[in-house]
Amino acid sequence: MTCIPLFPVHAVLFPGGLLPLKIFEQRYLELVARTLRDGTGFAVCLIREGREVNDAPLVHRTGTLVHIDDWGPRPDGLLGITVRGDRRVRIHRTEVRRDGLMVGEVDVLEREPPRALPPEYQGLAELLEHLVCGLGPPLDRLAIHYTLAGDVADRLAELLPLALEEKQGLLEMDDPCDRLEALRRGMQALRLAS
Repeated sequence: MTCIPLFPVHAVLFPGGLLPLKIFEQRYLELVARTLRDGTGFAVCLIREGREVNDAPLVHRTGTLVHIDDWGPRPDGLLGITVRGDRRVRIHRTEVRRDGLMVGEVDVLEREPPRALPPEYQGLAELLEHLVCGLGPPLDRLAIHYTLAGDVADRLAELLPLALEEKQGLLEMDDPCDRLEALRRGMQALRLAS
């Protein structure tokens, strides 16, 4: 187990994905400075209860270790960063330090081995290609392997307009084909409902 900073958000990020973040609180400005200086990462995790700002929310127990991919001033004068998901983490214990930064004892999970996309999910890969056309920054920098089950499942989970709790449930699944099947079943249910 290792202790790393946590960045609670109202978003779910999968390994390989990109997430833009607006940084304005002192605790996160210091986290970004330290991360850039030391080349370390932190974990983003979905808020289960509470708020992002000036609070110590309750978070889900699975998050994603991230590294800063890009940073710079935003048009509103605040600092903007884009983080890239690396590996999933299981959060065992959290605490809030005196400076307000939440840290957690986590297990960093192994990367999923590349797994070919089963033919029965080819339609999901085609849907993903359609969704990706015309994405603007920073998502236009995604490197997507449409022949790999994990890439297709994770990018679809990020891009489809699913409830955050559904996305979190997908993040917690260890098998990319289980994620693909859940996505396919969910889309079939939507078609039946309309």
